[in-house]
Amino acid sequence: MRVARASFAALVALALALAPAAPAAATAAALVPTTAAPAFPDDPADPIRKAEYWLDSLGIRAAWQTTRGAGQTIAIIDTGIGAGPPEFAGAVVGGTDVSGSGSSDGRTPVGAIDANHGSWVASLAAGRGTGDGTGMIGVAPEASLLSISLGFGQAGRVPFVEQVATAITWAVDQGATVINLSFTTNTLDWDPLWDEAFQYAFDNDVVIVVAAGNRGSGTTLVGAPATIPGVLTVGGVDPSGAASVEASTQGITIGVSAPSEELLGVSADGRIVRWSGTSGAAPIVAGVAALVRAAHPRLDLAGVVNRLVQTATPAPAASARPDPLYGYGIVNAQAAVEAEVAPVSANPMGDLAEWIRLYRRADVDPQPEQADETAAEIPPLPPADPPSEPASALLPSADSLRYGTLPLVAGTVAGILVALGVTAAVRRIRSARTQPRSTP
Repeated sequence: MRVARASFAALVALALALAPAAPAAATAAALVPTTAAPAFPDDPADPIRKAEYWLDSLGIRAAWQTTRGAGQTIAIIDTGIGAGPPEFAGAVVGGTDVSGSGSSDGRTPVGAIDANHGSWVASLAAGRGTGDGTGMIGVAPEASLLSISLGFGQAGRVPFVEQVATAITWAVDQGATVINLSFTTNTLDWDPLWDEAFQYAFDNDVVIVVAAGNRGSGTTLVGAPATIPGVLTVGGVDPSGAASVEASTQGITIGVSAPSEELLGVSADGRIVRWSGTSGAAPIVAGVAALVRAAHPRLDLAGVVNRLVQTATPAPAASARPDPLYGYGIVNAQAAVEAEVAPVSANPMGDLAEWIRLYRRADVDPQPEQADETAAEIPPLPPADPPSEPASALLPSADSLRYGTLPLVAGTVAGILVALGVTAAVRRIRSARTQPRSTP
């Protein structure tokens, strides 16, 4: 390789010597690609980097020849990014806590079970290694990170819906260009409080990447926020590119897929662990989104998402495009950064504002006032009956006499007469029995 480069340099020098003189600036521009990124240390033989198989299978190393995400900010809305690991040194530029349980800078992991989750996610998106080209490195190693700690389940003192809405708004206000959400609610619907927060992000041109969920965790179908129009939902595949059985799920809102098995992650205490799930596939795609935004700074939200889905590698087992398991295919970082893609005016993953208008019963434009019409004449109603004199409820009325008192009296008299007749007959019988009989 060094010989080839030297020969090429000699040929260039000879051509320049024979060619007419040209301005120095023009010559430099012709020889040096303006999109090339400066070299940086990367040792593919390092055991950790070697285990990051997705760096080569997704064309990430190839994309690094153009950009490594400098100038982009990825907001990790999760359990918080650990403050100690060297992989995050210089990467985290800000943070906050929305759970009510963490520290104000978002760097204290929240939760007894999921405390390391946010660090694992962040290391996949933009980890910076440990120096000299070794240690775990993220997809966009020169992008900045925002650490926003939230609490899952009992770990949060604030309702979860409110935590997410606050976190998204804060991330947008702090300049995030990509937001990663590696969680699901296991329900198709979402609280209206999220409408405003997600739309605020879209209105500010922020890409939101969301995990589809995992069958192994009970998610048989994508749930919110993966069902919100406009987000880029990520499904999971195994190292061979087949849809993961346990570490992914299915749904028509899946946009692209990425590895979700045999992943690596940096824990809050610096340990490197293996883990799986679309919680890891999402930050891989979020990192690729940062690469695209860095390489194409004029692209808007719709253009970035469209470039990611249109350049995805079709999955061999997919039955359609998009497919409920793979979406448009497996994300391809090199193609997403380098390919020619036609511009679009709409986000291929949907329009939240339009969905709100149709399904949230948005305010309807006031109806035009009708012109005055001649009122129809209605004949006067007959006068009301004169009011009757008030009577005591204890005194009999005509109805009570007719239907109550008179029948009662008649029945009583008849009963008395019958009783008297029976009594007289009984007396006669007794009198006849007591008289002496005559003997012959």
